[in-house]
Amino acid sequence: MTARQGRLVDPEGERLGRHSGCRLRRTYAVPSIGRLLAETAELTDRTQKRYDDTALLLDAVLEHGFDGTDGRTAIRRMNQMHRSYDISNDDMRYVLCTFVVMPERWLDQYGWRRLSEHETRAIAAYYRTLGRHMGISDLPETFQDFAHCLDAYEEAHFGWDEGARRVSDATLDLMAGWYGPLAPVVRGASMALLDDTLLDAFRYDRPRPAVQKAVRGALKLRARAVRLLPPRRSPHYARQNPEIKGYPDGFRVADLGTFPAPPRAGGCPVPHGDETAPQ
Repeated sequence: MTARQGRLVDPEGERLGRHSGCRLRRTYAVPSIGRLLAETAELTDRTQKRYDDTALLLDAVLEHGFDGTDGRTAIRRMNQMHRSYDISNDDMRYVLCTFVVMPERWLDQYGWRRLSEHETRAIAAYYRTLGRHMGISDLPETFQDFAHCLDAYEEAHFGWDEGARRVSDATLDLMAGWYGPLAPVVRGASMALLDDTLLDAFRYDRPRPAVQKAVRGALKLRARAVRLLPPRRSPHYARQNPEIKGYPDGFRVADLGTFPAPPRAGGCPVPHGDETAPQ
């Protein structure tokens, strides 16, 4: 089954990646990931573009399938970017796990219904296929395997890193900025949705329990309201989302993402120690 034939949508007819800001921030709490993202400066200096490009590249594969021209181009762009840096297979696999596990956990808490077993099997199968196309080895087999891999990796690796905190702050600023004068409210609500392990890893102050209860309760009330709405009858793609702001006149998949300078002697283009960045 191709991605187009079995498009992954949540029960509300929305993309499973709708709450990708929360999912992305989990990955920063692994210091080796958060530190590298800080060193590239893509998520601190060009946050909106990095968000847009990530969403559009991933959605191109969902929309056009692994065999479609744009789907193949999107995977090639992702591979070109990732292979330009020293990223371990374990980190790559962990990030993939967040795509599988975190949307399901979000929907369990705040969706109008839980995903069915058939849906969780489909999600795991899709991202396992994507992982193979990205050259990731030792991939989990089932949804439960993905969940175990994610939980074990976080327990072993979550920790503080100054650069990762900067990346997390930049992502929070981006999401809050989408809502104009409501930015302070959105910022507080976003913090209230982080679990204790993330708050501790980034050394954020704990939100007041009353705020956490109010925010989480509001999302559950929203789910009850959504349950009364008619189902979506047509797909909704990332390019249609108002938070995608960088390409008002359209885009080419081949132009998305970054084009790092070729690494010297097979090394990483991010400078380490006393090295200087390639020009």
